[in-house]
Amino acid sequence: MNIGLVIYGSLNYTSGGYFYDRRLVEYLRAQGDEVRIIALPWRDYFKHLTDNLSFRLPPGLDLVIQDELNHPSLLRANRRPHPYPLISLVHHLRSSEQRPAWQNAFYRLIERRYLRSVDGLILNSKTTRDAVQKLAGDSKPQIVAYPPTDRFGSSLSANEVRLRAAASLPLQILFLGNLIPRKGLHTLLAALSLHPSAFHLDIVGSLEADPAYARAIQDQAVASGPESRVRFHGPLDDNSLAEKFRSAQVLVVPSSYEGFGIVYLEGMGFGLPAIGTTAGAACEIITDGQTGYLVPPEDPAVLAARLLTLARNRDLLTQMSLNALARYRRHPAWDQTAYSIRQFLLKFTSRA
Repeated sequence: MNIGLVIYGSLNYTSGGYFYDRRLVEYLRAQGDEVRIIALPWRDYFKHLTDNLSFRLPPGLDLVIQDELNHPSLLRANRRPHPYPLISLVHHLRSSEQRPAWQNAFYRLIERRYLRSVDGLILNSKTTRDAVQKLAGDSKPQIVAYPPTDRFGSSLSANEVRLRAAASLPLQILFLGNLIPRKGLHTLLAALSLHPSAFHLDIVGSLEADPAYARAIQDQAVASGPESRVRFHGPLDDNSLAEKFRSAQVLVVPSSYEGFGIVYLEGMGFGLPAIGTTAGAACEIITDGQTGYLVPPEDPAVLAARLLTLARNRDLLTQMSLNALARYRRHPAWDQTAYSIRQFLLKFTSRA
């Protein structure tokens, strides 16, 4: 197949959605497909709407996959009749995020129009599928295809997980995500400030995605307790990140919304119980009280209580760590998922 992929910026951008896009491109190319990256520049949402004045889909392709993140730029380009099938890859809807109701009402209008303009859907979770169907109906061909979680290779052994969980240390917490409000790092720091001597926090993620928020977070970290308890590492390569996973005892990313949450399963691959929130798709990964906890978003008191429980009860931490490792091992292999996506795409072409 000769496929186009529409994204903003570079395929190397460090987020779970871009990691999914990148791995899908690698798989398709390995099967002999040609994949052309069609990159639009990163700008704010309203400037993206102005892309409709000039952007057109290129000719000569069998189909185009569009990262749904690009939806504001594609309304005019997607007008029917299409020169070829258009498939939207949906990581999560913008209108599913927490923000003032009037803003999400506007985003829903735009996203609904966009979703109705495409011919098929690749959805990264059942939660995302349900959100899309609620917004735009369920009449289009679609596939739920969970993201890849295997970039670190083999996971820790059960014995290694037991030894780490039993270590008599302040609870070693890992936060992984770009420093943006949706990821909830401010909630985690507020929780840790309630019991600062009980925890050590490593923060891995870009400080450039939202510089003003990152500066506020650094100020909050200084105010939340001893400086040695909180360390900022910026983005790390896979080898360095794997070391952080190995040395942590629990992964905490209290996002206000996740369309899936690759990071939770990646942490479980290292035997880390995961703490996410009750908003979004974290519930598809985390079983509350067994492989981690689901807490209300923006609730530092509940989050602090869950963390204190794990810090004080190492038998519970050990059992949750082993449960997390078992959950990771049950997740579908990426090659199997990517094969299903390719078969789905083939149905839209004359090569099926």
